[in-house]
Amino acid sequence: MPPLSVLMKPSSGMCNMRCDYCFYCDEAKKREEESRGFMTEQTLKNVIRKTMLRAEGSVSYAYQGGEPTLRGLDFFRKAVEYQKQYNKNRLRVDNALQTNGYALDEDWCRFLKENHFLVGLSVDGTEEIHDSYRHSAGGSATYSRILHSAELMERCGVDFNILTVVTRKVAAHIEEIYEEYRRRGWMYQQYIACLDPLGEERGKNEYSLLPEQYGKFLTDLFDLWYQDWKKGRQPYIRQFENYVGILLGYWPEACDQRGTCGIQTVVEADGSVYPCDFYMLDEYCLGNFNENRLEDIDRARREIGFIERSEKLTDACRKCPYFQICRGGCQRNREFNGQLGGYENYFCQGYRMFFGSCLERMQEIAKSLREQNG
Repeated sequence: MPPLSVLMKPSSGMCNMRCDYCFYCDEAKKREEESRGFMTEQTLKNVIRKTMLRAEGSVSYAYQGGEPTLRGLDFFRKAVEYQKQYNKNRLRVDNALQTNGYALDEDWCRFLKENHFLVGLSVDGTEEIHDSYRHSAGGSATYSRILHSAELMERCGVDFNILTVVTRKVAAHIEEIYEEYRRRGWMYQQYIACLDPLGEERGKNEYSLLPEQYGKFLTDLFDLWYQDWKKGRQPYIRQFENYVGILLGYWPEACDQRGTCGIQTVVEADGSVYPCDFYMLDEYCLGNFNENRLEDIDRARREIGFIERSEKLTDACRKCPYFQICRGGCQRNREFNGQLGGYENYFCQGYRMFFGSCLERMQEIAKSLREQNG
């Protein structure tokens, strides 16, 4: 077995915030059983035991939601305990937590620091933009509380990055947001294109991101990043780093930039397993860690042809001059074209705008890095 990557949802879709665009709330509502409750310690034990005994070299565990911190700090202490108990193969173990930050306090931060968790903190730009979409369960603003959590992690020395969902408001104000992040010293950033609800026509919600808006956003953001690169002070922006890596011949670590779906193990609170966080629907269930072996789960993945589906791009997509770096984008953003017999990315126009404007400068950066490294 290769190194394994496991994403767990210990609180299922439950959350202490109510974000207007939450893709997981949408997914959960489309299942027969919307919430799977809290993950039990027995399920946690089964997930860690079965994955650690099969992994080679390394294993990574990421916790997401909903909001994973709702499961409580003792649950995560138990996760670290199980990892030590079942690490018979002397694996490198990496832990990550994706959180809205609403419940973080000093106890949480001490634990995250002491156990070397990498934290992804969800922040949508400036206070005004963030609070327009990311509300508390009671409907109130959340930015000031999340900002306090970021400051607390900084004081405690927790490694964290900022994850921003690119809505149309974020796209329209990226220069202001970029400067805000710089002012706060947030040098590790990830931007995720906002998803419309599954099965609905794209672009119809107030927060929806249109292809041309996404293309302009990427171009504007790259312009800012490139100017800072020339000054030697650019932040780490995951998408751009991966594109430069592709030009250097490296395999991108971001699955949406690989061109085909990868082997993922995504676990709901009841132990049920899915091939991707964006497809945790009943028809994609691969088994359950409380009942099935990892081999059975991987066999089910092959049987439903999940990865193979992502290879079915149109000839027009494959012949695009930017295909070798774009690779068709994330499957969740693709639409099937029956006439052409393959998938096309909804944001294709935006990607063409972006690469048309920025690819030469990416190649310049790649060339510079290649020369520096001999």
